[in-house]
Amino acid sequence: MNVTRPPSIGDLRGLSADEAARRLAANGPNMLPGSSPKSLIKIVAGVLLEPMFLMLLVAGGLYLALGDTAEASFLLTFVFVVIGITLAQERKTQRALESLRDLSAPRALVMRDGEEVRIPGRDVVVGDLLVLHEGDRIAADATLIDGQLDANESLLTGEAVPVTKLPGTGGNLLFASTLVTRGIGLAEVTATATATAVGKIGEALAATEEPPSGLQQASRRLVRNLTIGGLALATLYFLINWLWNVQGLLESLLASIALTMAILPEEIPVILTVFLAIGAWRISQRKVLTRRVPAVEALGAISVLAVDKTGTLTENRMQIAELQLEDAAFVHEGADDLAETFHEMVEFAMLATPADPFDPMEKAIQQFGLHWLTGTEHVHAEWSPDFEYGLSPDILAMTRVFPIGATTQHMLATKGAPEAVVDLCHLDRAREEKILAQVERMAARGLRVLGVARGRWQGKTPPRSQHDFDFQFLGLLGFVDPPRPDVPAAIAECRGAGIRIIMLTGDHPATAMAIAAEVGLSERPDVITGVEIDTLDDQTLRERLRHVDVCARLQPVQKLRLVRLLREDGEVVAMTGDGVNDAPALKAADVGIAMGKRGTDVARESAALVLLDDSFASIVAAIRQGRRIYDNITKATRFVFAVHMPIIALTLIPSLLHWPVLLMPVHIVLLELLIDPSCSIVFEAEPEADDIMQRPPRALAASPFAAGNIGIAVVQGIGAAVVLLAGYGSMLSLGIDATQSRTAVFITLILGLFALILANRHPDHSLMAHSALRNRWLRPMFVGIVLVLTLAISVPYLRDVMGLALPTMPSLAGAAILLVLTFLWLEGLRLALRVFGGPNSSFPASEAP
Repeated sequence: MNVTRPPSIGDLRGLSADEAARRLAANGPNMLPGSSPKSLIKIVAGVLLEPMFLMLLVAGGLYLALGDTAEASFLLTFVFVVIGITLAQERKTQRALESLRDLSAPRALVMRDGEEVRIPGRDVVVGDLLVLHEGDRIAADATLIDGQLDANESLLTGEAVPVTKLPGTGGNLLFASTLVTRGIGLAEVTATATATAVGKIGEALAATEEPPSGLQQASRRLVRNLTIGGLALATLYFLINWLWNVQGLLESLLASIALTMAILPEEIPVILTVFLAIGAWRISQRKVLTRRVPAVEALGAISVLAVDKTGTLTENRMQIAELQLEDAAFVHEGADDLAETFHEMVEFAMLATPADPFDPMEKAIQQFGLHWLTGTEHVHAEWSPDFEYGLSPDILAMTRVFPIGATTQHMLATKGAPEAVVDLCHLDRAREEKILAQVERMAARGLRVLGVARGRWQGKTPPRSQHDFDFQFLGLLGFVDPPRPDVPAAIAECRGAGIRIIMLTGDHPATAMAIAAEVGLSERPDVITGVEIDTLDDQTLRERLRHVDVCARLQPVQKLRLVRLLREDGEVVAMTGDGVNDAPALKAADVGIAMGKRGTDVARESAALVLLDDSFASIVAAIRQGRRIYDNITKATRFVFAVHMPIIALTLIPSLLHWPVLLMPVHIVLLELLIDPSCSIVFEAEPEADDIMQRPPRALAASPFAAGNIGIAVVQGIGAAVVLLAGYGSMLSLGIDATQSRTAVFITLILGLFALILANRHPDHSLMAHSALRNRWLRPMFVGIVLVLTLAISVPYLRDVMGLALPTMPSLAGAAILLVLTFLWLEGLRLALRVFGGPNSSFPASEAP
């Protein structure tokens, strides 16, 4: 039986702003214990346990054992450099996550100085008056002083059944972090922060750790497997060197450590942590809050965007535009007077609406009625209903029951979907068809339409259903909510990106189709309704969905079914929602997007993203950013594997060929000093590609670690390694000193690192193309590389530690030739991939592994 006694919110002013500020300063913010940033000790401890760090310590110890104190000092000093870099990256990531937490903090609607004000939940103080609506998360412990609520207290009690709260009784206590499931009310805050019931539970309810994303899990598997393989290869290398008497025991061990350091792609976890966290922060600058960082991964894979109409495609500026009686019409625009014949319909529309409504349509009804009827006998602000019947899936109408004096007589006021109100009035067929034809004409003009009816009832116990009353049909209300001006361009951008948009709305089919046509959402003439959906089995509905872009008159449970079927059909679904009942569908979607302005707390908590401005264009901007982030992760991953190939080859091959050692741990350490910033700064800041929204969505299972992406990186790196090894061997065979030869190759390797950055930023462009220089960090990175190289060669201490020499003309000429050959190789490979691999061969990561 869907009957409740409605609340009547009193007129209370709440605290003054000054008093609230004083109490906040005295008692502190309303915050529970949560996750705090990693301490310096934890960060340093994490660095100490990293494989690369352990290799540095072992290598430093071996240099000491060999008597090479300079090399040992350099390596051990570098430990502090590694800790410094890690601290900088950790702080950068932490700042981004803290910004997101500030944005996602719960908010509360309070009375301050007699005005309703929405404030951060942490600013709520004892004595504040909370204005609570269905779907709100209660910000603090409070006492209900007006209204009536049902609250879900399962967080505290474990019981999922909502508890009814009434003022002036023992059941008037409300608890922080519990959820209003029904009703509205006014409550006075009695406790905040750790003084609340939930705060006393302790840290068990403190913020939970974010689970690792799919990419993070894949990267950990990859790094683990490469580490195992690297250690096995390094062990074999050590045994070969030692048993064949190529080097002594300690030298062989040092060479194997150098090889292990060369193999370990320890930058991969850094890439994902930094890119996803900073990417989520960048997305928040587009008015889209990321509540769960792994959702950033899925943004670029979205293939279907299921959106509500009101407030997302439209401006959510609902106002009454037309009134329709069966024999008369009123148009609000330009009107100077409302004829008496319309007063009764507006009167009962107001009576069917709460005096302090939350819904935009109900607000529009009250504003319209007060504008035209104030000063007449048709406004009944003092009336309070005895009972009300809410909307239900069976009857899309609501009825409020008002007592008439001290008798058992009652006045009924009803509004709702026109077909539901017509059905409640039990009209004859001809009159019903005439009214519904009026509805179709209004909806075709893009109006949302509600029917209004009145009735009388005598009795003490309300009947189980609204159908048990007798109603008189009064007329139709037509609401206008203009489309957002930026929506058509955003929809066109989605279409160009291969993203299909489906409208899921509770509106009349004709209204939905009119708005869809106006914003360019669909050119298909077909629409499917909730009633039709219930008659179709899953297979038939799945097939129908492939040919329909507008779904109207939907119930939340039907939205959930549609989302599941779309996902089963292989689509990656993003869905918008704002109400309590939308939460299951938001959770079921690959990316749930809650409305930040008009959405309920429970919808926001169920969603991965929160739309801070409720704008469809912001969703499209977030998808664009999601694609950019994934692209940049792919480019950085390709660069890491490409740059490790020559390092591995230059460490391993010379020893096997009985050449002088080319790369030692000190060289690898210096290269890591350059590779890390390349990944976490240069590639993270890479601007989006020009065609980023002209490509189809990537597969959700796609990975930057796919064979295609890593394969190209390996080929790039091996080619560069062949050039460098051939150059090293040629210089040695020409009688050039081993130290000079090593210097020439080292110069080429350091500058070749920059060439690999260029090659992996925009594979569609030439390495030296002007358009490839849009990244503001590229020039500073080049200057840094040259500076490091200059210091390594010109400072005697560093030069001696690294076994380098001041280059002579022959070694400089050799380095120049090798660098040119490296550029030619990378450019030739790029052109070959374009010719033989097709226009999209630059993005092999779009294929699943």
